[in-house]
Amino acid sequence: MIHQLSLTLTPEHAYEEVAFREQVLRSLQLPADSPVVVRKRRQSIDARGRQIRVHVDTDVFVSETPPPLVRYTKPQNKVGGPSHGGPSHRNGQQAIVVGAGPAGLFAALRLIELGIKPIVVERGSDVRMRRRDLAAINKEHIVNPESNYCFGEGGAGTYSDGKLYTRSTKRGDVRRILEIFVAHGATEEILVDAHPHIGTNKLPNVVADLRESILNAGGEVRFNTKVTDLILTNNELRGVVTASGEELTGIGVILATGHSARDIFYLLQKRNVLIEAKAFAMGVRIEHQQSLIDQFQYHRPDRGDYLPAASYSLVTQTRFNGVERGVFSFCMCPGGFIVPAATAPGELVVNGMSPSRRDSKYANSGLVVAITDHDLKPYIGEGPLAGLALQQDLERWACRMGSTGSDQPSQTAPAQLVADFVDGRVSTALLPTSYQPGLASVDMAEVLPDHIAQPLRQGLLDFGRKMRGYLSNDGQIIGVESRTSSPVRIPRDRDTCEHVELRRLFPCGEGAGYAGGIVSAAMDGERCAEQLVQLYKKGL
Repeated sequence: MIHQLSLTLTPEHAYEEVAFREQVLRSLQLPADSPVVVRKRRQSIDARGRQIRVHVDTDVFVSETPPPLVRYTKPQNKVGGPSHGGPSHRNGQQAIVVGAGPAGLFAALRLIELGIKPIVVERGSDVRMRRRDLAAINKEHIVNPESNYCFGEGGAGTYSDGKLYTRSTKRGDVRRILEIFVAHGATEEILVDAHPHIGTNKLPNVVADLRESILNAGGEVRFNTKVTDLILTNNELRGVVTASGEELTGIGVILATGHSARDIFYLLQKRNVLIEAKAFAMGVRIEHQQSLIDQFQYHRPDRGDYLPAASYSLVTQTRFNGVERGVFSFCMCPGGFIVPAATAPGELVVNGMSPSRRDSKYANSGLVVAITDHDLKPYIGEGPLAGLALQQDLERWACRMGSTGSDQPSQTAPAQLVADFVDGRVSTALLPTSYQPGLASVDMAEVLPDHIAQPLRQGLLDFGRKMRGYLSNDGQIIGVESRTSSPVRIPRDRDTCEHVELRRLFPCGEGAGYAGGIVSAAMDGERCAEQLVQLYKKGL
């Protein structure tokens, strides 16, 4: 017999295994030694009141063997074929996947399931070699433009919080994506938590195992392989050209390059492939002590032994120069770190990440302002790449401001205490930080353009009313957070996912403007793979 329970418990009863089992058996009026298997189905924290409660949906199997928790199994059958589209011992069909982030990796796995060999090309290094490049950014301020926090195996998500929460539930099977992660090394907790995450310490191993599944099934993954041109024939994309001059062809190309591959946007524009501007936002990272955020959210001196590091989500509307603008928190990282995410020397970008335990003493979040068409008027000559040009200018200026007094550009980030920023005072001293390259005390109003700085001040005033203590000099803002999403969209057909003008091109994931996180990118990768195969598997 299977019982389904919905329980509302204290954190102690929800998170302590023995106590939770006792609560379940008491609810069913079963003796303590009953032959039952208790399996959580969904778990979420309600911290809105003074008494914190945890809502748990549970399946209880009484004298019955539960079904497997994970239904997904790794690919068993091999796809075959050479790497240039010639005949093979099977069907000789292959597809090119550009980018080894979640969109690209999941697209490759789905192609394998559908009988097509994927050739994944990634400009950066594998996760192991990538660590050396990240160390160089943090310790020596050296930015490798091909391998960094944005480029390399797993994409920007590999060295991030690994958040798996998505609102894009209608775009695909979220449960399937989570099960694939579990099958490749993620903990089963991600199948239960309302806001699941893997953690930056575990993601590299998960990503490496995804790669091994692709290779074991006959696919190819090529690192340090940068796409520099397209192979176009009669309004069809038949393949790509790499920096070494090699031509890779197939039945189609899934373009999953992420939101920071600016050279790809320039290449598309040069080759007259239709692209268009897209809404995006920019701003700063804000950092507090995690203990302070815990106090705000849990209404108690500390979170105790059972509650996780608290997170928050803030949003407000502001008006500047007669224009309405949203100001909102973005990619909040409880118990995390701020990291340098530039993709070229002379630029400065900050991002956030958290380990699986979220046990850093710092909390950080993006705090960003929506960019409007009015802001892009100085860049009107850039056409659909106007937002990209604005991004670059802000990142270069932030690098100059943070490097003041240095002989050469560095990754030292400009920063200011929160209340000082709102009141227009330069901070005489900054707080300890998780940002390893270091901070420089700067008037952030001189770093940020007015259309970001002024709405940000208004937003902080509102957030300070919502979270007492948030607007104080117990926190600091660090700039700039400019890569919230791609400022460019590569338009595609709503149903087929194929580019609206260029056949056999399937724009995919965050870089194309169709995803906003790891899970939504993974689902989009699967969908693009399915549509490519449906349209072109029958013949080359």
